Amino acid sequence: MIDTAVRFFQEGGFFMFPIAVVLIVGLIVAIERYVYLSAQKLTNRRDFNRLHQMIAKRDLKGALNYTQESGSAMSTMIGFGLQRLARRQGREEIEYAMEEGLLDVMPRLEKRTQYLATLANIATLLGLLGTIIGLIAAFTAVAAADPAQKASLLSQSISVAMNTTAFGLMSAIPMLLIHSLLQTKTNEIVDSFEMAGIKVLNLLSDGSGSKTAAQPQGQNAAAPAQVATPAGSPA
Repeated sequence: MIDTAVRFFQEGGFFMFPIAVVLIVGLIVAIERYVYLSAQKLTNRRDFNRLHQMIAKRDLKGALNYTQESGSAMSTMIGFGLQRLARRQGREEIEYAMEEGLLDVMPRLEKRTQYLATLANIATLLGLLGTIIGLIAAFTAVAAADPAQKASLLSQSISVAMNTTAFGLMSAIPMLLIHSLLQTKTNEIVDSFEMAGIKVLNLLSDGSGSKTAAQPQGQNAAAPAQVATPAGSPA
């Protein structure tokens, strides 16, 4: 495959260079997005496990501080909900806040992924354009050639012109596959956010963990339970 691509590139015309540039840019975007999404998946899982433990122990102040210090997408989303909880707002307001937090972090997850589909289309179109221009030049050259050499010259010229289309497709197909892979990976992360939000909401609504909360010195044991109780719920 590599030898074929090199041969196509050597036998092609000017448009092979723009296609090669598009391919390089697409590979850079693909690698950057894959590394970023993989790191986010691990970081979000770690932060959710940590926050889940803190909320289960009713260490809500510590959990809120952790979300502000971490800066990960998962911490940002949960932090929006904990801020509403600190204001003694109800479950519905907390849910809306976490949905707002999810909308806030989604652009970071989807950033630049759509470029791959656009770059794949550009590579295909550049290949077709190079072929058309090559065919125009080939027919122009054949018109002034010796009749005995026209067939041979025309076939060679068409073969060279088709190389740009072949190279454009060879560049576009991998980028489309990678785009689909990254889109799937992004959707999995978004689904994990939604599941994490539901688990956190259910945990905040459950008052069974309030008894295990560690109390700061100088405060009574009832304070965290009051903070953890959403508005409108029984005290």
